[in-house]
Amino acid sequence: MFMGIEYSKDSAESYRQLADQLQLLLDGEKNRIANLSNASALLSNFLDRTNWTGFYLMEEGELVLGPFQGLPACIRIPLGRGVCGTSAKRRETLVVEDVNAFEGHIACDSASQSEIVIPLVKNDELIGVLDIDSPEIGRFSEEDRVGLEQFAEVLLRHL
Repeated sequence: MFMGIEYSKDSAESYRQLADQLQLLLDGEKNRIANLSNASALLSNFLDRTNWTGFYLMEEGELVLGPFQGLPACIRIPLGRGVCGTSAKRRETLVVEDVNAFEGHIACDSASQSEIVIPLVKNDELIGVLDIDSPEIGRFSEEDRVGLEQFAEVLLRHL
């Protein structure tokens, strides 16, 4: 149970409930940093077996560290570099089973073994990326990808 909601054992239903919780949490708030901060905290508490959950935001042509939960992280990432920069440049979600096998992976936390990155695009503008790391190889599934993309859609309505 989190924030008064007991999540279903069904992953798709759990992610739907998570998106609903995010909607309630952000409803009426317009401050981007506050909304990203609460979104990263909500995800960090919802997801198990993760060690970093947060955002990188576009600023002057590169990704810059935004609100997050986890150890200190890389501050700036060029487009096309690492998992985050590649996802941002392609504007597509990347699910990386083993980050050590990803050409050009940026190791901010040596404990991270797998990663999922969802680009945040609103009105055809790249706002940034949602980045989630895990200390387990193969942590993120297709269900995670679909659920986190739905989460990102709700978040984008509040950015």
